Amino acid sequence: MVKNLLTCLAALLLVIGGTNMSFAKSLKDNNWDKTFAKSDKVEVQKVSFKNRYGITLVGDLYTPKEKSKEKMSAIAVSGPFGAVKEQASGLYAQTLAERGYVTLAFDPSYTGESGGEPRDVASPDINTEDFSAAVDYLSNLDYVNPDKIGIIGICGFGGFGLNAAAIDTRIKATVPVTMYDMTRVTARGYFDSMDENTRYQLKKQLNKQRTEDFKNGTYAKAQGLPDKLTGEEPQFVKDYYGYYKTQRGFHKRSINSNGNWNMTSSLSLINMPILQYSDEIKSAVLIVHGEKAHSRYFGEDAFKRLKGDNKELYIVKDANHVDLYDNLEKIPFDKIESFFNEYLK
Repeated sequence: MVKNLLTCLAALLLVIGGTNMSFAKSLKDNNWDKTFAKSDKVEVQKVSFKNRYGITLVGDLYTPKEKSKEKMSAIAVSGPFGAVKEQASGLYAQTLAERGYVTLAFDPSYTGESGGEPRDVASPDINTEDFSAAVDYLSNLDYVNPDKIGIIGICGFGGFGLNAAAIDTRIKATVPVTMYDMTRVTARGYFDSMDENTRYQLKKQLNKQRTEDFKNGTYAKAQGLPDKLTGEEPQFVKDYYGYYKTQRGFHKRSINSNGNWNMTSSLSLINMPILQYSDEIKSAVLIVHGEKAHSRYFGEDAFKRLKGDNKELYIVKDANHVDLYDNLEKIPFDKIESFFNEYLK
């Protein structure tokens, strides 16, 4: 039973969640540390700021080289779950900066170049707060209009971003992309397949691990993506592997590429469901999901709770979950841009 529970937990913690291999190699040779090509239309600088818990977050700030004379609209971007700003979030930030926005791709607390100890921890509260901290930072830039700020959350940070929109009225437009509700999938399993008794056994095992972690002075790690595929894995695991474990999307600081979550991170995700007040979001929301994504039901169910005529669900034809990380033929940037143009400009 315990072995099965830990296997289930491992699957949940790698829910984490194009550039070709030769191109990725050339990026490293040119000292560009992102998994996507550098644009000559934007300027990039590394910045840092603190969240409400005193944790220092590190981000890449993208600005158009041809700046508007008026104060500009801005967008904060984070995710996927277990990724870093040099991966999908940076691609989204750079692309929208090319289209006239000030954008900030940031590493969440406890991951990447951001602060927080112990490392590799996820928290529904702190990761929601991270978005608001990014809004704090953007609101105080001289060239940003603080009344025209939006956010993009990818994968698990789609859920945290939607949660941030429910509490932070400064966020005027939100785009969850290929979203997971990390609290739902951790507490209930995929497609809500975990019952109360199974969940109780999982909690027992995780709390036993807490005792061991304290005794040992270290934190046990959850199982992550395999270093090699056997061919027997579910298709979504193969898709994740194809992004995180190959030169297409590998980054040394990414948990999904080169590390593991702390096993006991799951306890707070199990016990603190997000999206409880998503039906009270008054600002605009565009939920983007892939037609063939295994995670599509998270976006569709989240959309059902939203109210108002400024909410939209956009399904991308033939796209799977990971396609919306970096597949420029599938990511609907024109749709996303038009949404932000309507509600931020």
